[in-house]
Amino acid sequence: MKILFLLFDSLNLRMLNSYGGKYFETKNFNRLAKKSIQFNNHYVGSMPCMPARRDMHSGRLNFLHRSWGPLEPFDNSFPEILRNNRIYSHLVTDHYHYFEDGGATYHNRFNSWDFIRGQESDPWKAMVQPPLEKFKEKFHKSQLNTNNRESGHYRYAVNSEFIKEEKDFPSVKCFNSALDFLKINKDADDWFLQLETFDPHEPFFAPQRFREKFKTNYRGPRLDWPQYDKVKETDDEVAELKANYFALIGLCDYLLGKILDYFDEQNLWDNTALILTTDHGFMLGEHDWWAKNRMPMYNEIAHIPLFIYHPEYKQYVGESRSAVTQNIDLMPTFLDMNNLNIPKEVKGKSLLDLLKKDSDIYTALYGYWGGGINITDGSYTYFHYPENFDQTSQDKFQYTLMPTHMRQFFSNEELRTIKIQKPFAFTKDIPVMKINRIQRKTDEGFKSLEDTKSALYNIIEDPGQLNPLHDQHLIIKYKEKMINLIKENDPPKELLANYFNI
Repeated sequence: MKILFLLFDSLNLRMLNSYGGKYFETKNFNRLAKKSIQFNNHYVGSMPCMPARRDMHSGRLNFLHRSWGPLEPFDNSFPEILRNNRIYSHLVTDHYHYFEDGGATYHNRFNSWDFIRGQESDPWKAMVQPPLEKFKEKFHKSQLNTNNRESGHYRYAVNSEFIKEEKDFPSVKCFNSALDFLKINKDADDWFLQLETFDPHEPFFAPQRFREKFKTNYRGPRLDWPQYDKVKETDDEVAELKANYFALIGLCDYLLGKILDYFDEQNLWDNTALILTTDHGFMLGEHDWWAKNRMPMYNEIAHIPLFIYHPEYKQYVGESRSAVTQNIDLMPTFLDMNNLNIPKEVKGKSLLDLLKKDSDIYTALYGYWGGGINITDGSYTYFHYPENFDQTSQDKFQYTLMPTHMRQFFSNEELRTIKIQKPFAFTKDIPVMKINRIQRKTDEGFKSLEDTKSALYNIIEDPGQLNPLHDQHLIIKYKEKMINLIKENDPPKELLANYFNI
């Protein structure tokens, strides 16, 4: 089997025409929708970036047990399983988190990889004496701290000095690298290519030909990186940030078109599967919020696109499916495509049967470690926070054999709290470390949480999730569903106590 898995980052489903987007034309996403099966109720699992990728590798949720971190020694990883079964796996990515402490075990599961440099705060170019005055003039004051050379904004300013032409953009290089792989290996069999780009993740930096399509009244310095915060910008600044995101979607659409063109030219549709999704969405001012992490997991973040083309299911292309699915379903699907056994620890379900006909699979459970816990069945969403939620006192322990945070090791203070935890159902009879959570300024995913009230929404009648329901019968029903789903994932005992008093 030949498989191309195309993974974008922070792709907002509502930008795509086939999902109802009306902001601008996404012609190549439209092409893909006609050539594939579109899943209309696809959701995230663990959040944000690397937890989502751990879900995709392992086919199970991880946010109940730990925060952002590497693949664990006991995790099942689908590219490693493919490799062990003589199916060649290759990763093309500009997602620099793979090369940080909290992501460093993922790319090594592939047979080979090509890492493209320069996205966001990738520590790429060394500039010992940067032109600070030039940076102050070039970038909006909200996204440049000239006093901290380790800040993401600062590194982005340095990197952008070396991205001059369209060919220099990391995402462009990623797609060219993937096309090189296809040209070399199109006649070979038994391979898996993961083509991954950080775009349209912030900063929203795209070649000018994509940006010039979106006019605004903003006349200030470059503003392309929204804060993870409430919307505080002027109307013109908001319009500018959105226009820059739209431009980046335009670039992604164009690059997708290059892949589809190659599939057409070489008739890869006869023998190659193509799957496209994202790790999560992005808030663009909805509910008065930018980005992700701090707010409840509204559908702008949690509800994501999924397209699947499989040459053995050509007769179904152009159709859509309404069954609720999640990114944990991708791993067993990739294994099923190759007729490989699915490990018993996997909680996701292969989606191959859904390519034939629609059905109900399950209610999706999703969230950030230490934040609210959420479920959806495609009709309702329920966000659950304990009463008097205090993020400093909830989920006090991390369970891991890999004590690294996003960009650093666990602190000595944290490591001194280590106790040995008996194996969980998914750790393959291996005990793990139980480590006290010690609040840090850089806690990923749940710093300064706001709006921590439990809420139930009817997303059929209220797709914008604007009017929470107060039907106690329904709330109890969905809370019970949530508890049952959590129990299926062998949670830490304190989680059920903290969140549900059980």
